Amino acid sequence: MMHPNYGFMLMKLRRWLRLFVVVTIVILFIFFSNAVTASASNSLMNGQVFYSAGLYNDAIRVWSHAVSRYENKNDKQSQALMLSYLALAYQQNGQLVLAESSISQAKRLIYDNGKVVNLKIGACVLNNQGELLFNLGNTESALLSFQQAEKYYRKSNDVMGVIGTQLNSARALQMLGYFLRAKNILEQVQTSLSAQPDSELKVTALMNLGNLLRVVGNYVGANEVNMQSLKIASAMQLHPQAFMILLNLGRLAEEQGRLTNALQFYQKGAVANSPVRLQASVYELKTLVHLDRYSDAQKLFKQIYTDLLPNYPLSQTKVYAQIELASDLIKMKSLQESSGHGNIKQDYLNISAQVLAKAYKDAQTLAHPRAESIALGRLASLYEQTQQWQNAIKLTTLALEKAHLLKAADIAYQWEWQLGRIFKAQGNIEKAITNYTEAYRILQTLRQDLVGINQDVQLSFRQSVEPVYRELVDLLLQDVPDIALKQQQSKLVFAREIIEALQMAELANYFRQACLNGQPISIEQIDTNAAVIYPIILKDRLEVILSLPNQPLRHYATLKTSAQVETAIKAMRHSQRKTSFERERLLIAQQLYDWLIKPAAEILAKHEIKTLVFVLDGSLRNIPMAALHDGTQYLIEKYALAVAPSLELFKAGVLHKDKIKVLAGGVTLPNQNLSPLPGVEQEIKSIRALVPTTVLLNQNFTIENLRNNLSKQYSVIHLATHGQFSSNVAGTYIQTWNEQLDINMLNSLIAERNLQGTSPIELLILSACQTASGDDSAALGIAGVAAHSGARSVLASLWQINDEYTPVFMNVFYKQLYSGAKRAEALQKAQLELMKSEEYKHPYYWASFILVGNWL
Repeated sequence: MMHPNYGFMLMKLRRWLRLFVVVTIVILFIFFSNAVTASASNSLMNGQVFYSAGLYNDAIRVWSHAVSRYENKNDKQSQALMLSYLALAYQQNGQLVLAESSISQAKRLIYDNGKVVNLKIGACVLNNQGELLFNLGNTESALLSFQQAEKYYRKSNDVMGVIGTQLNSARALQMLGYFLRAKNILEQVQTSLSAQPDSELKVTALMNLGNLLRVVGNYVGANEVNMQSLKIASAMQLHPQAFMILLNLGRLAEEQGRLTNALQFYQKGAVANSPVRLQASVYELKTLVHLDRYSDAQKLFKQIYTDLLPNYPLSQTKVYAQIELASDLIKMKSLQESSGHGNIKQDYLNISAQVLAKAYKDAQTLAHPRAESIALGRLASLYEQTQQWQNAIKLTTLALEKAHLLKAADIAYQWEWQLGRIFKAQGNIEKAITNYTEAYRILQTLRQDLVGINQDVQLSFRQSVEPVYRELVDLLLQDVPDIALKQQQSKLVFAREIIEALQMAELANYFRQACLNGQPISIEQIDTNAAVIYPIILKDRLEVILSLPNQPLRHYATLKTSAQVETAIKAMRHSQRKTSFERERLLIAQQLYDWLIKPAAEILAKHEIKTLVFVLDGSLRNIPMAALHDGTQYLIEKYALAVAPSLELFKAGVLHKDKIKVLAGGVTLPNQNLSPLPGVEQEIKSIRALVPTTVLLNQNFTIENLRNNLSKQYSVIHLATHGQFSSNVAGTYIQTWNEQLDINMLNSLIAERNLQGTSPIELLILSACQTASGDDSAALGIAGVAAHSGARSVLASLWQINDEYTPVFMNVFYKQLYSGAKRAEALQKAQLELMKSEEYKHPYYWASFILVGNWL
């Protein structure tokens, strides 16, 4: 089996991957019915019916028979074509050795003396090979196959074949992090499709395009394309495709949090004659539960349980619908109980157990060991909830064994985690640590595929990945004293490693693709006058690990629940508003100082620490550490401060004053319905007076001009324009004169620059951006920009700042940089300068500026 090696993929990509494969297959079936003999076309279409329904054993039977028939007739091209589809069916069925053997044999048959005999069949075989490689995680090789297939389609003047392979190439490029190239291809596809007459094939291609746009976060584009395909499908009375599009629109609305709209789409897709009725009904049930419409949910559940499921043909679709249905029932029970709905008429646990037992039996009948493992593991979790420990252990172990036999690490980690929880509940902490550690280790090997976990049964990062890290840290630190003995240092070192890994995992989930590779690094390798502070919010306490140069790790805890910590963080954020009273502000600032800094104050002074570097957890990213207060002074008055998304991502290097060369871009005039920023002109003018600066202002501040200038040797990029940081990568952008520059595009521009061998960008300054209002995790966007942009450090703002005083701040900051100060020290001096002013002494004016990344 090929091991995944293609970076963190986004969860939602894998959630629609099987659907994408099916839709791609439909494109190729329609297409090849005109390219092969009538009997070959019949074999393709018959197998497609089974394949699309998830009946892979039946598809394998049909295509295997066709392979034998064409082998007997010495029809090598038809044989190769059938083998390539057979390979996909084998792969979907978990028979990977047979899948690889079939595709290899198909490739040998399409050539004669080194040349492809039939361009269309050769293209199809290579496209299917790419699909197989993509599903197995070998994305780079998959891309090469897709690109070669596209060449053959072009040679045979097959426009729709070209479009299909371009969509596949865009998928692969997105996985590999080449967003600009993927975006360009998608734009080409949209142009090509608009020139094509309406047809079934065009509808199917638009469906694929809509899904891919959704995956890369282009929700507006995804909605437009899906609505276009729905319009065509409805006009042509392509009812199966129309229902599938409604399902896609529901998923799109659900991801955007538009649950009412999602419900409407699901209900339209769940009508009696819909081929996706079962899937749409299960999604509808989940949405009703999240909308607290329990009475409607109970009615729908009864319909699914007593009518739809019993009458649905045995298939993988049915098995996974049963597993999802059981999850929805448990969720409904949990939400009803937590919201005070005590009158729960249904015995949801017993019914869920029956549904999962049936799913397991059906998976056995289908010889689908992956589904067997998932059904068993979920059934074991019910025993866990009811504290039937022995049954829970027995079934979880069996599910784990099946996962290991399949080499299905993405589900194996879940059962290791489940065993860890069970042993923890029994008080067997050492056994629990062993299983949690194994779950963590598996997740680390899955870093290349982490956000793609569990394509069959939907789980979110917050539900299924993050708790493994937090709960393992909790277990490791339970019995370690503040100043750990030598033999206990290993637990502290391991806990710090896990906190770093969680930071990396969060960023990977944020970007939904491969992007981050770090190396363990010690603080003494960087700065002997800096300390690193790792807070982590656990269920019953706030833990802090302190790393000092050439010293053993220390830790201390504050016994406050996560809810209490979150309340304090919100109060701190609220206290930074311009109209807050000093007493209110200092009270919460001192409380958080006492939790985060006070236990370490003495040791920090003893070791003459000058800089504090915070690796912040969760919503702690939303508050300025500079505004913490010890009762006498603000933290920034005593220490230079920086934030690191993860020390593993740290890129060392001092910014020498003779290397400072600035590319400054900005917008001063009102544009794109945004307010003017008149202070930007003065801001850039003051920078120009201090350091060599090239300016792109207003109409000249475009993505194309930015790309052209980035190829030059600038060490500082200073962007003074509207922008937003969000917990959603699609909501993190910088406004140029005529369009939004999203974070992935920014990364692509910088990646192009780096390929040309130019020196790295030392500092990226975003002086007028702000975190999204009402978004509790918006500051993750700043960490995301810092980690993903390629710049060694980023200077940004936690909230919208007035462009009237920004020039004052920037003037001091650049003067300090040019005088040789470290970045964090330059920031400290600039903040203190504002603080001295009677007009700007309130933290609202100076505390929002944070430095993320390299502080040297």
